[in-house]
Amino acid sequence: MTGLKVIKPGPLSLLQDAGRFGWQHLGVSPAGVLDQQAAAWANRLLGNAWGTPLLEIALGGVELESQVDTWVAVCGADLPIQLEGQVRPGWSRFPLRAGQRLSLGFARSGQRGYLAVAGGFSAPPVLGSVACQVREGLGGVHADGRALLAGDCLSCAPAQLSCPASVPWPYIPDHRQIPLLRVITGGDAASFAEDQLQAFFAQHWQLSPQSDRMGARLQGQALSVPARQWSLGVATGAIQVPPDGQPIVLLADRQTMGGYPLLGWLHPLDLGRLAQCPAQQNLRFTVISLSDAQAQLRVFYRFFGR
Repeated sequence: MTGLKVIKPGPLSLLQDAGRFGWQHLGVSPAGVLDQQAAAWANRLLGNAWGTPLLEIALGGVELESQVDTWVAVCGADLPIQLEGQVRPGWSRFPLRAGQRLSLGFARSGQRGYLAVAGGFSAPPVLGSVACQVREGLGGVHADGRALLAGDCLSCAPAQLSCPASVPWPYIPDHRQIPLLRVITGGDAASFAEDQLQAFFAQHWQLSPQSDRMGARLQGQALSVPARQWSLGVATGAIQVPPDGQPIVLLADRQTMGGYPLLGWLHPLDLGRLAQCPAQQNLRFTVISLSDAQAQLRVFYRFFGR
């Protein structure tokens, strides 16, 4: 097996793709990348199809040694990138030769970087996907759900492209900004008192250090929560409000059922912006209509060929 040998794995580096779908009736979460836009750009730079397996790198601190001649692209968090000690720009593609070492330092802004390789990484699929889900022990390099370790090999084939390329600057997000995240209200929103809905959108929330790939936990002035008598299926981006009144935005490794009242759903294109926020980041929310969100998603999916 040849590809990219892992010298330093970083705190949490996971092989991911577009997700594991069709198994939620059995309680299997979809997993997949947290920042769809960054991952989609990394694959597009290399001519890869939507959802081609790549590496999601939390915080940075990764070093890889190539065993093949190929091309790579790095998007997402602002990670210092060095190839054999020479600086390379983010949100771009560049060649990587056999024997060369690629180092990704710790993020200056943002939380997750995405490293794609021309043709994609290969690994044994589990339930139709290589997406790594640590909690359930599914997917990843060895199909057992564990994060990358030193000595692992990210299998890939040799590839050759013609020239470097970068993402146009207007499409590169500034992760240092305080994000205003868009919410499609619904679910149990009508059961919340009107002043409680207004309180959710009026205040600044903070991202809790207890957040993970399963859910982004918010901290702020607690909301009064309506009663819920049954559990329902939940989707990525659902905003649950548990009894303590501190909302949780469900992310890729979420559960498939939930009994907490739902205030609405985060716009799918804002999930990546949330995933790039550090702990204690201030957050604000605003309302968007379902039709506007759908129109924006159609443009996004059409551009990336989904």
